[in-house]
Order: sequence, then structure tokens, then C-alpha cells
Amino acid sequence: MPRQDEGWLEHRITRIDDAEDARLSPYRNVRERDLVGREGRFIAEGKVVLNVLLANAAFAVESLLVLENRLAGLAAQIALCPLDVPVYCVSRAIMDAIAGFPMHRGILAVGRRSAPRSAGQLIGALPSASLVVVLCGISNHDNMGSIFRNAAAFEADCILMDETSCDPLYRKAIRVSVGAALKVPFAREGSIDDLVSILQQAKFDIYALSPSGMESLYTAQPGSRTALLLGTEGEGLPKALMQTLKTVRIPMSEAFDSLNVATASGIALSRFSRFSGI
Repeated sequence: MPRQDEGWLEHRITRIDDAEDARLSPYRNVRERDLVGREGRFIAEGKVVLNVLLANAAFAVESLLVLENRLAGLAAQIALCPLDVPVYCVSRAIMDAIAGFPMHRGILAVGRRSAPRSAGQLIGALPSASLVVVLCGISNHDNMGSIFRNAAAFEADCILMDETSCDPLYRKAIRVSVGAALKVPFAREGSIDDLVSILQQAKFDIYALSPSGMESLYTAQPGSRTALLLGTEGEGLPKALMQTLKTVRIPMSEAFDSLNVATASGIALSRFSRFSGI
């Protein structure tokens, strides 16, 4: 927005001194509840995540809640928000009362995902050389956020999740991903068998990662279109599905059971990404 005078920022914000103000209800007790599932809305925390949110046309900012001592450092981001986006400014005491815990970052936003694309639409729009991450039953939000962060770091083209996986737009998943959940395109739908079928029809080489994989990750030679399939910790991937796919393992000590799925995803993506040189 044009900055007409030195006081433009003050005119842009709405100061609130009552923690019970109805305008702040979407932000109340964000640790205990979340906006996921409410018409595509979600909570984003911190300046880094807000920058990602503002940069992606697939998402919109509905409102901002900013701690008063963080306001000046957020001027550039506020200037990028449409004029009809409310910017609420509160004191430390009000912020902590609303959030339900000490909110050290001092920056919250309500975002909205508009027009999400299906797995088929995502795959159909990919280039001839593509890397896709496929998740089955990933229910831990820390793992989900870390996998998205790894996918962004190694430039995976998209992430497909079955319906039993948790939502990457959950507040904690977004925070752990450092905004990557708002950057890497994703679809969450259907069964893992449905997703595998879509990828097979699109001529992807699918590699299922498992401690019991038949081939070392480092000897696998993925094609130009590669999909990396990851399952939940403990149960892993369905055995019936693994019998129909190429399976790979990360070589490691026989004295230890397995790696955390997020850690394993980073190792495997490093191998399969364009940065590996294979």
C-alpha cells in the first residue's frame, strides 16, 4: 500500500485492550484448539511463516494479531496485506491471555487456503522430471512439519498424503515446517492405494522406504519421475502394498531398529533430489 505519511502504520492498525474482544476469538487458546477444518482456515505463527504466507497466492491472510513491540519490525509485511485485512495490536499481557501461553514470537495470522488442488491435478501439472513425496498414515504433527521442511529443502515438487495422515495446516505442523507447509504444494485425500494408482498411471517410479527394503537407497537408480513413499513409525507401510513396489532401505547399524520418519525422509530426499548428481 502507498505510504502517504509517517503515521500510515498507526492508521492501519486497530489497538485492542480487552482479551475477551470478539474480534480476537480466532486466536483464543491456539495451543488447545486449531482452525483446521473450518473452511480451510489455519493459524500461522512468526515473521518467517508470515512471509511465506504472503508470498503464496494459494493462501490469503484474513487478519493479523501483533504484539505492540513487534509492530515496527512488521511494517513491510503489513504493507503487503490488502486494506480490508484487519491488523490487531495488543500488549504482552493481552497476547498471552488470548493464546493461552507466553507467545514469544508475538505475531499470529489467520490464513485461508483457497481452491486446493486434488492429487490428480497436482500430478497432471508436473514437469517430465519430478520428485513427489507420498505419505501414508503420518499422524505426528512434528514429523509432518519436518517432512515438509525437508521436501522444501530438496525441492520436491509436491507432497501427496492419504486421508489417515494428519493435516499439514495444523498450527504446530506449520511452525515446525518453518512455513514449508505453505510453500510445497500438497493434496490430502483418499487411500494410499488410490495415490499409488494415480502415480503409476502417470509413469512414476515409486520407491517405498522401509528398514526391510530389498535394495540400498544408495544403489537405487530412480528415473526422471520419482515418488518416495513413507509410512508411519511403528506399523510402517502396508505389507501388501510393499510387495507390489520397489523397496529401499537406508543402510545403518544392525544394533538399532530404525530412524525417525522425518530424519529418514531427509536422507532419502537428499539421495533422490537433483542435488545428489545421480
